[in-house]
Amino acid sequence: MNRDIKRLVAYYVKKFGTRDPFRIADNLNVLYQFGDIGCEGCYMYLKRHRYIFLNANLDGPEKEMVMAHELGHAVLHRRENCYFIRNKTFLSTVRIEREANTFAAELLIPDSLILENPGYTKSQLARLAGYNEMIMEFKKID
Repeated sequence: MNRDIKRLVAYYVKKFGTRDPFRIADNLNVLYQFGDIGCEGCYMYLKRHRYIFLNANLDGPEKEMVMAHELGHAVLHRRENCYFIRNKTFLSTVRIEREANTFAAELLIPDSLILENPGYTKSQLARLAGYNEMIMEFKKID
């Protein structure tokens, strides 16, 4: 499944010319909204429409990370309702959470970043990209 996720992300990046999860969501007609919610983000499928709700208190890189994760749910788990909870979602062993994390990692961490920085640790690569180092546990390099 991870290889399929990698291919799917590559397809969307090429088709829409961006790695920005917000622009990809716009192109896929996935609606998103910021608000005062009790978690970092959630994905919901309501009345045949896909919605992502994001915590209004998220900042730049964290906002992108949560959006990419929830977009993974919107693409991979269309009919599931899913919630992103800081410090729990990265550690989850639930298949759909691992898949959404993989989608986010493949979207936000291009292979070129890793290939152009040989010898960097996963932690250094994550910092270079501006994201939590836990994301690197889900990044696959062929």
